[in-house]
Amino acid sequence: MKQIRCIAVDDEPMALEKLESYIRRLPFLELVALCESPLEAVQVMTGQRVDALFVDINMPDLNGMELVSSLPDPPMVVFTTAYAEYAAESYRFPAVDYLLKPFDFADFQRAAGRLLKQASLASARQAVPDEDYLLVKDGYKYVSIRTTDILYIQGMRDYAQIHVEGRKPVMAGTSMAQIREKLPPCFMQVHRSWIVNVRKVREIERMRIVIGGERIPVGDNYKQQFLDFLRLHTLDKEK
Repeated sequence: MKQIRCIAVDDEPMALEKLESYIRRLPFLELVALCESPLEAVQVMTGQRVDALFVDINMPDLNGMELVSSLPDPPMVVFTTAYAEYAAESYRFPAVDYLLKPFDFADFQRAAGRLLKQASLASARQAVPDEDYLLVKDGYKYVSIRTTDILYIQGMRDYAQIHVEGRKPVMAGTSMAQIREKLPPCFMQVHRSWIVNVRKVREIERMRIVIGGERIPVGDNYKQQFLDFLRLHTLDKEK
């Protein structure tokens, strides 16, 4: 049986103790760490593989939804909270399930079962070679582009200009929304006209992203998400 490596994130020690107890009762779950803050969780995920995240929504400084939205490649997520009003908002995120405190083992087992089902589906998909490329119509021809080679994408009215390492930009007759749906999680929209591959970022200065020789602005509507991303991935944090 596939082991699902998971971490639990909650600022309440008793809540973490309950999650630890429940996780250890299911043989297909492997507890990697118990974290009292989102920043601690990011440090764990940076150093090792994590398949699933049990995370409380209502936490100080950075809540659970902000944590998930800041991750370029988030694991499977189960949200937990004592506040029912967060339920509708949490479903805007790609969460596997939602647990309302106080939840019992039966509730937890249901959520864990959904994690197992999703993990099994992912394993089945991995049996087929990954389609890590985009097939883009450029004028009268089709061009194959590896997503790992894409630096950034610039929206230009009804077109998107795809900037790729080692070759000329490709002009695709598609909208930013359409192309964003086909990109892996390491791509982040930082402006209504710009999507960047966060793995290709060279430096960031005054809300300008330097990548591939271009200085890309961060738009006002995307600034908070980008700041959350920076806060979680900066090693030398300001006191």
